[in-house]
Amino acid sequence: MRSLSHGLRRLPPTAAGCAMVALLLAGCDQKAAVTAQPARQVQTQVVKLSERRQSITLTGDVQPRVLAELSFRVSGRVTERLVEVGAQVKAGQLLARIDPAEQQADLDSAQAAVVAAESQVKVATSNFNRQQTLITSGFTTRATFDQAQETLRTAEGSLEAAKAQLGTARDALTYTELRADADGTITARNIEVGQVAQAGQSVFTLAHDGNRDAVIDVYEAALSLKFDDSKVALALLSDPSITAKGTVREVSPTIDPKSGTVRIKIAIENPPPEMILGSAVSATGFIKPEQRIILPWSALNAAGKTPAVWLVDATSKTVSLKPITIEDYETGAIVVSDGLKPGDRVVTEGGKLLSVGQQVSFNEEARS
Repeated sequence: MRSLSHGLRRLPPTAAGCAMVALLLAGCDQKAAVTAQPARQVQTQVVKLSERRQSITLTGDVQPRVLAELSFRVSGRVTERLVEVGAQVKAGQLLARIDPAEQQADLDSAQAAVVAAESQVKVATSNFNRQQTLITSGFTTRATFDQAQETLRTAEGSLEAAKAQLGTARDALTYTELRADADGTITARNIEVGQVAQAGQSVFTLAHDGNRDAVIDVYEAALSLKFDDSKVALALLSDPSITAKGTVREVSPTIDPKSGTVRIKIAIENPPPEMILGSAVSATGFIKPEQRIILPWSALNAAGKTPAVWLVDATSKTVSLKPITIEDYETGAIVVSDGLKPGDRVVTEGGKLLSVGQQVSFNEEARS
């Protein structure tokens, strides 16, 4: 640089000025060459609306449509228990007995009362017939006849009451035996031999054979979604190849205060034999399809703290950050609710090294 300055001082003023201008122009060209960047190769996608079909899958278990609590109708000490939990029983099958001594004594007393009442009726009938004959002949009074007739009616009434009491005693004796009210499976047992069972106390829980439900606890927010229909796809968790269709039969009107969920019962249509009571199942409900803008995860960037994508200008082929609003995140994709419109072109691959205003190159035919 020192020799260059010395050489310029030896040149005439005009020549020195021209040389200086030439050096400055050469320096500008070199700077432009350094700052100029080639167009970066990226992958892009043209924004379009796509059908978005969502589903929700939750788990539950298979339960009977009818669950009966079986109990004795009289109190007594349990003398015999004939079934265990899990037993398959038939309607009318004997399940347990209590000591019938008290009920047998009541029955014997009721039978004796009937015999006594029948004897009183016989005496009253004989007396009434005699008074009826005498009053016809005029050898008795009307008052005596009426009294005999009233005595007969009272005796007949006492006999009917004794017979009714006998029927009640016989029924009470049968109540010392607990029988299944339908075909089904014993799912719970609450007594042991020797225990005193109170009338109405639950002894066994019987799950009736027949219709079954898949019982699912659903979080409250899911109830506000618009499902395609009431059909639900069911599958065994232990073997997903075992499937069935279900229909929502009942939705609980209250929310469980502990879990914050709502219980839903789904009627299983033609349940396969493998879907036994207590089986764990998955239930999948499908939401009505909606038109949404869906982009791959790789398109997502940020403008400060706001989600954004690189938007490609169709004329200059330069990029700019476009803030967007994300409605939902899916596996490998994002659902955009605002910020883009169909026909926009966004960068899906290669956007991490871009800067605002940078020119890019891409395949114009990429319109996925």
